[in-house]
Amino acid sequence: MRILAQARALECAGHDIIHMEVGEPDFGTPAPVLESARDALAAHPMKYTPASGLPELRAAIARFYGERYDVDLDPRRVLVTPGGSGALQLALAAVLDPLQAVLSPEPGYPCNRQIVSMLGGVMLGVPVVAADDYQPDPARFEACWDERVRAVLLASPANPTGAVVSRERLSTLHALVRERGAALIVDEIYQGLTYGVDDHTALGCASEDVFVVNSFSKYFGMTGWRLGWLVAPPGFVPTLERLAQNLYLAAPTPSQYAALAALQPPTLALLEQRRAELRARRDVLLAGLRGLGFDIPYTPAGAFYIYATLPPGYDNGERLAARLLEEAGVAVTPGLDFGGADADRKLRFAYATDVARLREALARIGAFI
Repeated sequence: MRILAQARALECAGHDIIHMEVGEPDFGTPAPVLESARDALAAHPMKYTPASGLPELRAAIARFYGERYDVDLDPRRVLVTPGGSGALQLALAAVLDPLQAVLSPEPGYPCNRQIVSMLGGVMLGVPVVAADDYQPDPARFEACWDERVRAVLLASPANPTGAVVSRERLSTLHALVRERGAALIVDEIYQGLTYGVDDHTALGCASEDVFVVNSFSKYFGMTGWRLGWLVAPPGFVPTLERLAQNLYLAAPTPSQYAALAALQPPTLALLEQRRAELRARRDVLLAGLRGLGFDIPYTPAGAFYIYATLPPGYDNGERLAARLLEEAGVAVTPGLDFGGADADRKLRFAYATDVARLREALARIGAFI
């Protein structure tokens, strides 16, 4: 976000900046969602919804899982939240007491550590490596386990690596978590954005004792609407509803009505076209960065990020990101915040802009190098 603020300041000063730093593609909100929002504003008083969300939206989300993933989901297990971040906060608050620990792959989304810390807990990073396609290794999780561990938090597809956790790894980790009496939380906010791999869901292989976080921000293109959801084990739902009532009352009402259209076939068809465009962007950027000397042994299978080791002659990602912004007009994210081995020698590139701009970014980076 600091890089984004600096990039916008440079734009205000007249510089042309290519944005590859923030996880927000340039597509905009789908037209059917905007139409649904306009209709709702005219037809409904925008009062609080129940803390768990509009009943019709919870039912629509449950149907979506059934139609797309063949998962029989009780709508009562679905809680609508202010973004995927709200869902993560609810799940962690429900299972974590102060001084307890959460195991999570590293590198990983940096805000997760802050949420755990805010709750008085401790985040323990478990290394994932490119040589293993950034897959979580159950043996490493078991080796890192101690008496403080109360939950395992996974993301699939993952930020910043774009890795999609295999069914086999997820199933093995679930068995370990269940055996140890802990909670499994699977962050699926990039679900739907996969390329050439099975777009499965934790619900399909891990049953009713798993927390699943999702969002309308990424695949559905509704970042600024701040709307997500949590699928919870049935026994936790009353606790989660009380937490929601105390933390934020309810998710934004206009956003909930708008999201009803996001789950309809015309919108889903548009979103599949966008997914194909993102795959094309990935392929262009991946080939270009490798050609410039960036080390990227793993081809990301999901999300819209490429996580790269710096080319020869460079040893500090934060410094290189600052220079690329100032001298080349290309905004990228340093790897340092994501954690893990050699994070200071990594950059994350978001292919959030069109192919022409990506090619221009590659030309600018190439000229800089």
